[in-house]
Amino acid sequence: QVQLQESGGGSVQAGGSLKLSCEASGVAFSRCGIIGWHRQVPGKERESVATITSRGTKTYADSVKGRFTIFQDNVENMLYLQMNSLQSEDTALYSCAAMICPGTPGNYRGQGTQVTVSS
Repeated sequence: QVQLQESGGGSVQAGGSLKLSCEASGVAFSRCGIIGWHRQVPGKERESVATITSRGTKTYADSVKGRFTIFQDNVENMLYLQMNSLQSEDTALYSCAAMICPGTPGNYRGQGTQVTVSS
């Protein structure tokens, strides 16, 4: 059974930093085509924040470029999101996802961790 478990969310003042972590069990991040972080605010569609492909290509949403960094540790099978210079607009439920992975269904998402930035 595949599980993705996020941690590291919380409340922070604008300008602060948080580091999100995602631990995978039952699937190896290194064997998935794309892994990444998404966020969602109630009433709005989920948006992609940052992703890494199996070739190591990183993609960021324009709104977080230069402030957020995605990286992975294949030994520990962990995915991280370092978030700096946080803004109130970054407030959302952040979830990690692993897509195009071996097996069925092949796409997985965690429950998410809440990030709240106060101005």
